[in-house]
Amino acid sequence: MAGASRGIGLAIAQAVARAGAHTILAARSREALDREVAALRADGLSAEAILLDITSSDSIRAAVEAAGDIDILHNVAGTNVRKAFPAFTPEEYSRVMQTNLHGIVELTQLAGQKMIARGAGGKVVTIGSLMSVRGLPFLSVYAMTKSAVAGLTRVLAAEWARYNIQVNCIAPGFVITDLNRDVWKQQKMLDWLKGVQPNPVPGKPEDIAPLAVLLSSPGSDYITGQTIAVDGGYTTGAVWPFEG
Repeated sequence: MAGASRGIGLAIAQAVARAGAHTILAARSREALDREVAALRADGLSAEAILLDITSSDSIRAAVEAAGDIDILHNVAGTNVRKAFPAFTPEEYSRVMQTNLHGIVELTQLAGQKMIARGAGGKVVTIGSLMSVRGLPFLSVYAMTKSAVAGLTRVLAAEWARYNIQVNCIAPGFVITDLNRDVWKQQKMLDWLKGVQPNPVPGKPEDIAPLAVLLSSPGSDYITGQTIAVDGGYTTGAVWPFEG
């Protein structure tokens, strides 16, 4: 579980552990990981922590080696910079790309090699975004990375089907996390959402976890190559003042 110390990653890790899986929480913050693993074990669940810096090839390789056999990979680690496209610095561009795409690609390659070599099938679940399928201003580089992981999902689903590995992507909608909490404190954002989304409130990390559990289970053996939005209906519906 890459990016499991907080937010959507932590919510998924908790839900997967409660569903009965031995869950490896991986992130950069050892203190946070140890705290969350201890809480899961206190509930009688099976969990452990591994340090992972998704921007470091050495860290990625070490984490995959330490994980042992891998049946399920969750790619959740991510970051964002919101600004006008011409204003992006090379450093900002590189940081978002490395965190959201290049590191995820490297981790998926190595974990996928293990799954293939083991010959027991597997599941890959990557967290995309609304920006995997839609466009909003001031999210250009983030959208590039999230569009790329949706494309990778489709191709790996086709390429790895012969190994009984299902590959899917979850596209969360406007889910409040530490990355965007300040944005959703603005009343104008909440008012805007009421006019464009059938379910008029932002989501929570816990809203994403049930689908991640399904896509990690035998119940999804015939689901692969999909980017599935969990977005309160934003991508498929809208509201207007007409009352009939």
